[in-house]
Amino acid sequence: MQIVSCLTSEIISFASRAIYRYVPRPFMTKAAALHIATIPCAIVLMSSCASVQKPVPPPVPAKPKAAFTWDANAEKCTAGPAAIIVDISDQRAYFYKGSTLIGETKCSSGKCGFDTPPGEYQVTQKDPKHESNLYGDFIDTEGAVTKRNVDMSKQKPAEGETFKGAKMPFYMRFTGGYGLHAGIVPNRPASHGCVRLPRVMAEHFYNNAQVGTPVTVQE
Repeated sequence: MQIVSCLTSEIISFASRAIYRYVPRPFMTKAAALHIATIPCAIVLMSSCASVQKPVPPPVPAKPKAAFTWDANAEKCTAGPAAIIVDISDQRAYFYKGSTLIGETKCSSGKCGFDTPPGEYQVTQKDPKHESNLYGDFIDTEGAVTKRNVDMSKQKPAEGETFKGAKMPFYMRFTGGYGLHAGIVPNRPASHGCVRLPRVMAEHFYNNAQVGTPVTVQE
């Protein structure tokens, strides 16, 4: 801005001298020449100021969703059939009564190679203390773990070892070996195909669903 001001002063001075020199004296004084020379410069400056745009502030980032929410009042007061929706792309699970959303939670579906199958299902079994018959640990006769995270379809216990299935609290089977249950939820697909929920939400879902409750798994 300081450079522009200096240049503008020089231009006005030059223009006023030229006007005073070439316009006949009876019609022009030095003060009038200076006044006339100032007008176009002022117009140029105003135009340049008008064209300067204020910087646009950056957009406010969206508020992240809560890990889970449950409306206890709606749970008690809302009538209507229960329904569960699992959104694989968002890694979220939703519990409805009628058309009212009662609870929403992060979840963890099947990892690559163990994908949770999309489809329309319903709860076929409920077991609050379910244990896997396929995934778990090998333990010795004293109960000490000898091998963790085994897959019984690929591994067999050695002599003196037994299989201890992984705990799957508040388990609700919806098709084949797939179900919803409490487990570790690392904000990404990480299970062997089941839908893991935070324990508190798995218990809410379990207590409010019945055998026959629709379960929709969508991509």
